[in-house]
Amino acid sequence: MSETSISVAIVDAQTPGNVGTIARTMKNFGLSDLYLVDPPSLDPDGEAYGFAGQAREDVLPNAQTVQFEYLVENFHTVGCTAVTNTDDRRHIRYPFKTPRELADSLSGIETDTLVVFGRERVGLHNEELDRLDEICSIPASASYPVLNLGQAATVVLYELRTVTLEETQHPDEIVRAPERDLEGLHDQFATFLEPIEAEPEQRTRLQRLWRRLLGRAHPTRREVSSLRGVFRRAQARLKERDD
Repeated sequence: MSETSISVAIVDAQTPGNVGTIARTMKNFGLSDLYLVDPPSLDPDGEAYGFAGQAREDVLPNAQTVQFEYLVENFHTVGCTAVTNTDDRRHIRYPFKTPRELADSLSGIETDTLVVFGRERVGLHNEELDRLDEICSIPASASYPVLNLGQAATVVLYELRTVTLEETQHPDEIVRAPERDLEGLHDQFATFLEPIEAEPEQRTRLQRLWRRLLGRAHPTRREVSSLRGVFRRAQARLKERDD
């Protein structure tokens, strides 16, 4: 697990609900430290807490209101923006990383990193971006590249989950059925082909197709067991019909 510590800052949000949405997204992806610059009023009975889900219990009430200077003085900062420059003639919004590239670059590095999101309508100003260390931008349609604040935070923090989460509810890998079970299934399939009285070459081709199909699928033990049960029942029915 990386030693990277990732926090989130929201600059001059206008809508309390967006602050709550981002707090909830942070909770989803294993982040807890939220910094607010010029925030709206966050009423515990208002929409920020209403949108925060379980983040209303810790992330949102523990959010710190700070000045922008605090962010740049205490963190390695990453400013998020939809509008970028396409070459190196202006460095305010260039070079930039996608969220996935940002996650890869932060993995394994010991640094206190802060991901900074800006205003709903105009995002971060150039003067603010100029003081941040890196730029992150989400690839989107050229005809409409601007995501709303909550969407942008969700995409960025989702990609950073590889840095912020040690484990998720999803397994890291599929547990493939043992080869012995798979070979048993292959044998059953070969037996199942006998009643169609196909030519030996055709049966060989079908068995190869079946093996390649399962080879790509990487079935689990339960899936193999279920398929073998289907073949057994089908073969029993065929035997009853022939008798």
